[in-house]
Amino acid sequence: MTYRIEKDSMGEVQVPADALYGASTQRAKDNFPISGIRFSRRFIWALGLLKGSAATVAAQGGHIDQQIADAIRAAADEVMSGDLDDHFPLDIFQTGSGTSTNTNANEVIANRATISLGGEPGSKLVHPNDHVNFGQSSNDVIPSVIHIAAVAALREDLIPALEAMESALAAKAEQFADVVKSGRTHLMDATPVTLGQEFGGYATQVRKGIERLQSVLPGLEELALGGTAVGTGLNAPEGFAAATIALIAERTGYPFREADDHFEAQAAKDAVVMASGALKTVAVSLFKIANDIRFLGSGPTSGIAELRIPDLQPGSSIMPGKVNPVMSEMLMQVAAQVIGNDATITWCGANGNFELNVMMPVMAHALLQSIEILANAVDTFRRRCVEGLEANVERARELVEKNAIIVTALNPYIGYDAGARIAKEAVTSGRSVRELVLEQGLMTEEELDAALDIKRMTQGGVM
Repeated sequence: MTYRIEKDSMGEVQVPADALYGASTQRAKDNFPISGIRFSRRFIWALGLLKGSAATVAAQGGHIDQQIADAIRAAADEVMSGDLDDHFPLDIFQTGSGTSTNTNANEVIANRATISLGGEPGSKLVHPNDHVNFGQSSNDVIPSVIHIAAVAALREDLIPALEAMESALAAKAEQFADVVKSGRTHLMDATPVTLGQEFGGYATQVRKGIERLQSVLPGLEELALGGTAVGTGLNAPEGFAAATIALIAERTGYPFREADDHFEAQAAKDAVVMASGALKTVAVSLFKIANDIRFLGSGPTSGIAELRIPDLQPGSSIMPGKVNPVMSEMLMQVAAQVIGNDATITWCGANGNFELNVMMPVMAHALLQSIEILANAVDTFRRRCVEGLEANVERARELVEKNAIIVTALNPYIGYDAGARIAKEAVTSGRSVRELVLEQGLMTEEELDAALDIKRMTQGGVM
């Protein structure tokens, strides 16, 4: 590998000759060989969006030369598109403000813009600080980028995936509306429900999850840009941040706005913590749904088996013919990761100090990973599991007819104590509730026909 020499305030540094980054990035690369986990595509996209928009506004205000601003904007667009991702090598476990990655972006964009203007990398024809970082600080850039990336990912990826999931579950609720089956509470037999009612509940869980995510968007759409180092806005021209944010809103179509209080926006990360909490709630809902479907499809001979789950792949390296509920297991693991990410974000949010939170890179990674893996998992689970689910009507009927708890519908006629005695005797003897009630003369056959209407039991009221 060949190298070039770049300089920063600490001296000279060897940088790979073909790298667009400079001395500061190389130092961070050497300092933080921690995990190999880099910032996500969404984050780098948002970073390019902010830098290009800021340069455009800086030129409009006469603060930097228009030709330089145009070159910065073009380079930043390449950052947005992913063409320069190889030049963003830094680990997420780095300086807690994310300064290394902000500087990384400044250097890459400056060198790419310099080359486009006929200069040599490292010559600073376009300066990473004076031009690309004009009117900004890492301390207001990084929190703004986290918010921009999260809003785009929620609006474009996760919320649409959940909307499609809600529709698929609602369609199954309609399809299964007449499939009567045993209800279960505490994992034990309970009064009858329909399979459609269960799936309607799942669809509502998902819809409420969408509403929770939508409720956190206004907080995320508030950007810290304009506070610069500590929230005072030192070195940011009046109106610069507002104009830059307005341009970002125009380019994305999302209602971003400047923070009401820059000290809150930089010192705290409460909007991120709240968003993560909503993601955790969605993950908990999805875990419940996936786990229920897994159990309802268990068997096929020794489990509940009221659902037939699509066969997707062999389930065992030793047991021929075994098929497992792999989609449920996948979604449950994703939910577990999101719940863990929320714990990380919560702890990071609690550890802001004075005018700056210094655990932002890992917060950014955890938040954006949660959104990404949930969106991908929900989409896959819907396509490869939910849409292919079938009801095992015969099995559902068999189990509900054996369910002694249907005696509950007789409480208004024979009382709770007699009902409990009948239920216990039905379980121990294997005889039906109907048979025992008639034998003991507790009700007439006509009364039982009306009271033990299984389908009507799913509709509530007194039989």
